[in-house]
Amino acid sequence: MVNENTDININKVVNHWIQTSDEDFIAMQSLYKSKVYHWSLFLGHITIEKLLKALYVKTNLKHAIFTHNLFRLAELCSLEISEDIADDLTTITTFNINARYDDYKKEFYQKCSKEYTENWIQKIKEIRKWLKQKL
Repeated sequence: MVNENTDININKVVNHWIQTSDEDFIAMQSLYKSKVYHWSLFLGHITIEKLLKALYVKTNLKHAIFTHNLFRLAELCSLEISEDIADDLTTITTFNINARYDDYKKEFYQKCSKEYTENWIQKIKEIRKWLKQKL
């Protein structure tokens, strides 16, 4: 489907976001198995962000906005979300460490124990499954 107001192929863009999210999900799991926990969670964030952007495009029939804030993206997709999922999206957003300062990164790296990462990867998997059902 091409949206005549924006000249984008909605299906192509949605599929791009889903495909690259799936690739990042696989990388997330590999990094976890390799005990690179902080980057695993970073890719978990990217996995969810890309699915939300796919849903944004599908819902709004235009390119996704430039943001890494998962809760904001969910709002813009008009998703009905529980308080628990809202809290989880807010926490997962903090895993976007790419542009953070070194002291923040160091603090985050120290927080990323095996147990902490395992817990959040499980939540990421659940949110991923829920979002895929919406797509």
